[in-house]
Amino acid sequence: MSKGAGSDQSIRPQSPGRLKHYLTAVLVLLLLWGSAVQTDSTFGELIDGLPNMFDLIREMFPPKWSYVLHIADAMLDTIRMALLGTTIGAVAALPVALLCASNLTRTRWIYLPVRFLLNLVRTVPDLLLAAIFVAIFGLGPLPGIFALGVFSFGLIAKLTYEALETIDRGPLEAMTAVGANYSQLIAYSVIPQIQAHFASYVLYTFEINVRAAAILGLVGAGGIGLYYEVTLGYLEYNKTAVIILFTLAIVLVIDYISSKLREKLL
Repeated sequence: MSKGAGSDQSIRPQSPGRLKHYLTAVLVLLLLWGSAVQTDSTFGELIDGLPNMFDLIREMFPPKWSYVLHIADAMLDTIRMALLGTTIGAVAALPVALLCASNLTRTRWIYLPVRFLLNLVRTVPDLLLAAIFVAIFGLGPLPGIFALGVFSFGLIAKLTYEALETIDRGPLEAMTAVGANYSQLIAYSVIPQIQAHFASYVLYTFEINVRAAAILGLVGAGGIGLYYEVTLGYLEYNKTAVIILFTLAIVLVIDYISSKLREKLL
């Protein structure tokens, strides 16, 4: 009798957990179904469009490899844009992240508005930012640099202030006890704890920016994206394939180097 009761007790706790998983799966399926209905997306349309996708891929091969020499300078501009934009964003993000961290800025009316502004910055897509800066500065790499700078600022500041809120308070309390001021706390207690994470966030953002900079040319912000627009507009898909493969190679190299640097930092 007692053995049977023990078996029932070991089974019962699993039932609510299973029911929760089933309900979650049903909810996810309902959300997917509702999203598909509202956007008029069906598997039939996907299946009907597959032949066209394969036709486009066939037109891209063989790639026109000689086109690499024509786009090499534009690719270098793309990397330079990503590098400058990331640097601008990283420099601006650190002080803002300090203001956003609730464990360092205790006043709610300071860190809550700054967080709101940071959320607002991250809401604006990078392509829209590039279009705005093109309207201000004209065509060329400069609008792309500023667009990537704003994007980098929002991303790095968000990741950094979340890291700041998880730092060990022991060093802060020890330095406060011996009379350290705010600047000394930041320089000798906070920065040493997050510098590796901050560097990792900057490298990660640089990787993203190389990809993003590759398409900013579609709105006139310089870089390799201009050649995407030109080759696609003239239906020169074999040249488009060269741009895609060239960009992929550059991104893979940067990703490998960044991964090795992050391993050493962390």
